[in-house]
Amino acid sequence: MNIVIKVDNATFTKMKVTYQAPGHLPAGAAFLAKAKGVTITGYEKSHKVMFQGPLAKQEAARWQDPNDNQEQDTAPQISGLPAGFANWSVLGSDEVGVGSYFGPLTTAAVYVCSDRVATLKSWGVADSKKITDPEIIRLAKKILASCPTEVLNLQPADYNARIKKYNQAQLKALCHNYVLGQVLKQIAPEQPQAILIDQFVSEQTYFNYLKGQPVIISHGVHFKTKGEQAHVAVAAASIVARYYSLLTMNQLSEQAGITLPIGAGHAVDLVAAKLIKKGVDLNQYAKLHFANTKKATQLAEHN
Repeated sequence: MNIVIKVDNATFTKMKVTYQAPGHLPAGAAFLAKAKGVTITGYEKSHKVMFQGPLAKQEAARWQDPNDNQEQDTAPQISGLPAGFANWSVLGSDEVGVGSYFGPLTTAAVYVCSDRVATLKSWGVADSKKITDPEIIRLAKKILASCPTEVLNLQPADYNARIKKYNQAQLKALCHNYVLGQVLKQIAPEQPQAILIDQFVSEQTYFNYLKGQPVIISHGVHFKTKGEQAHVAVAAASIVARYYSLLTMNQLSEQAGITLPIGAGHAVDLVAAKLIKKGVDLNQYAKLHFANTKKATQLAEHN
C-alpha cells in the first residue's frame, strides 16, 4: 500500500528529525527511512510524505489528523505484480532493434523513483512504438536529464561478433543484466523497490542464460510482457533505447550514403543488395545472421 500525506512546515521538520538516516536520497527528497513494514520518503518542496509498504497506513496515522485528506495509491493492480507496483520506485529495462536487420541492438535501463512516476506520466512517457520520432527525442532528453540511466548500444559489428557465441535471446539477457547493474551502481546505496524487465523469455531461461557471469542482477527482479504498461520505468527505458537507436541509424545511413530502413522486409533486402553491389561491408551496418543477408546477396548477383 502507498499512502501520501501533506504536512505543515513544523510537522515536516519533526519528521526529518525522526526519519533522519544516512544514504543517497531520491531527487527532491529531504529524508528517506526504512522501518519494519514501511518505507518513508519526504519531499522538501511539496512537504508531501510517502509511506510505502504493508504498515504504511499505521505509520502515516502517527502524523495525520484522521479528518485530513490523504492520497492512496489507486493504480490498478497488474496481474503477477504486487499491489501498487505502478507507483513504486522501480528500475526498468527494455531493448530495441532485435527485429531490425540494419542498425544496433540497443538496451536501456532507467530508474524512476516513486516521486517521479507521476511526472513522467504527465510528460506522456509510454510505449515507444506508439510515439513519433520527434517526440521520442524530446522525451528521451527529459528522461536522461532527470533519471539515472544506462544504455548499451551494441553496434552491428560488435553484435555480429557476439552472435557467433550466443543466441539472440541470450545476448539480450546479457545486455539487460549489464545495464541494470550499471544503474544500481549509480544509485547506490539507494535500492529500488523492484526491478522490472520487459519479458522476452521465461524467468528460468533468462537466469540460465546468465550462468557464469561475474555479477547477476536477481534480487527483486520481476518479468512482464508489455512491461511499459506495468510501470513507467520500462516505458522510459524503451524511449531512451529507441532514441539512441535512432541516432545510430542516422549515423549509419550517412556513412552508407543511403537511408537504411528499419525492420526486415523486402525494402531492407533491396537496400542491402545496393550496398553489396557498391562493395560495402555489411558487417558494419547489419545483423548478418538474418535471412536478409542471403536474399540481398542473391538480388545483388542477379541484378
